[in-house]
Amino acid sequence: MSEAKTIFVATKNAGKLSELRALFAGSGWEVATFDGYADVVEGEASYAENAALKALALQRQFVACGRPENVLGDDSGLEVAALGGRPGVLSARYGGAHATWAERRALVRNELARSGSEDRSARFVCALHFIPIASPAVTVECDVSGSISPADAGTSGFSYDAAFWYPPAGKTFGELSDVEKNRVSHRARAVAALLRALETVGSGAHGKPSPGRER
Repeated sequence: MSEAKTIFVATKNAGKLSELRALFAGSGWEVATFDGYADVVEGEASYAENAALKALALQRQFVACGRPENVLGDDSGLEVAALGGRPGVLSARYGGAHATWAERRALVRNELARSGSEDRSARFVCALHFIPIASPAVTVECDVSGSISPADAGTSGFSYDAAFWYPPAGKTFGELSDVEKNRVSHRARAVAALLRALETVGSGAHGKPSPGRER
């Protein structure tokens, strides 16, 4: 069996890192982090833009120390239809930088109640921006549909998982096991899309052409 190739992920989010390690397991790619990675100021335009900002920031850090590596940026968020897609790209900063995830989930429900809408539909979105050592970048973006639950349920996962009702399972993401969630989540779908793109034309880690973008 060939030696696994390494992807360095631009994140300090332990939950996200754990999911990515599980999702890439067995793919021939090993997920790692760079201790010196410094978070970047995210924009408000799109998940893809923020994922690219993170990946490029990490790439620059490796270049500065003369060490080319494969890097990956991940940006994700929750979009609630009745709130016009909020919190969206601001999901991790909703309610202020120091708000807890429980406070952010409560804020979403409070705003939903104030909206007067009976529409509780929502979706999780994940964008990945992968920069191979020797080829152009690949961007993928995937989502998963659900709704906002009346109250938090479950202690698994992180961020808005306890508030995200997933109808096919009849549970919130917070009630799903890690294995169950990693079969259906937005991040699972994005990783699968990225791996399909890399398998089609080669990852670029070996100097082969990259597929550009899959959206």
